[in-house]
Amino acid sequence: MSKITKEMTIGEILTINPQVIPVLLNAGMHCLGCPSAQAESLEEAAMVHGIDIDALMTEIEAL
Repeated sequence: MSKITKEMTIGEILTINPQVIPVLLNAGMHCLGCPSAQAESLEEAAMVHGIDIDALMTEIEAL
């Protein structure tokens, strides 16, 4: 499986590993299917939602 990075778009991440969906939803990212998710990096989305990207990456890497 490819390594997920914070520079990847949410759309790319969901294609690589759909198991990330509950992690993102629990973090408060509820618009996973919206157009922004296809163009916005995980880091950008975390910033918009006020989420600590390092803590989020730790959760994702634990999957």
